[in-house]
Amino acid sequence: MNKVISREEVSSFFRDGMTVMAGGFMGVGTPQELVDIMLEKNIKDITLIANDTAFIESGVGPLVVNHRVKKVIASHIGTNPETGRQMIAEEMEVELVPQGTLAERVRAGGSGLGGVLTPTGIGTVVQEGKEVITVDGREFLLEKPLRAEVAILKAYKADKAGNLVYHRSARNFNPLMALAADVVIAQVEKVVGVGEIDPDEVMTPGILVDKILVQGGCQ
Repeated sequence: MNKVISREEVSSFFRDGMTVMAGGFMGVGTPQELVDIMLEKNIKDITLIANDTAFIESGVGPLVVNHRVKKVIASHIGTNPETGRQMIAEEMEVELVPQGTLAERVRAGGSGLGGVLTPTGIGTVVQEGKEVITVDGREFLLEKPLRAEVAILKAYKADKAGNLVYHRSARNFNPLMALAADVVIAQVEKVVGVGEIDPDEVMTPGILVDKILVQGGCQ
């Protein structure tokens, strides 16, 4: 099955008010072309789940700058001053989550778990409004799972069945995001035939990937 689609076909998966997970760490490993497609289609009121909001000009940052996001769930926002400005002005809701907790909440969403227990945040503002569970005399926060309607990933290479290979640190959050969305779309630099990627090289199996966009056009 060839999962490669065009930019026009990709745009049909995005709509106002949806929840989107985006791979990347400060823009590295973020599918910039997929972000651009959302901007071009004027998608708005997005709930964005990402490690961070990158920079004003790159990563998922332009979605924030152009007021397309109504809520961000991320581990930090300091590299994008517009995120902080909109949060303080109450133009956008920001839920800050410790980075390890964010990763585990996404993993829980992808694994069908009811949540994860973590001591991170006990006794801090992170605890506010959350259930505290005691295990063997130790307190843990119950952190609920995260899922999205669409996950957008960036990989170096794919085969036509959707098996993905990432390039070094650009791997970051992408494999996790592939687990926890109804539709997974990967932007890749090149596509090869099925069987041309060594199975030991595969970092995200094709069964998790629904569609592939090749940078700069369709192959």
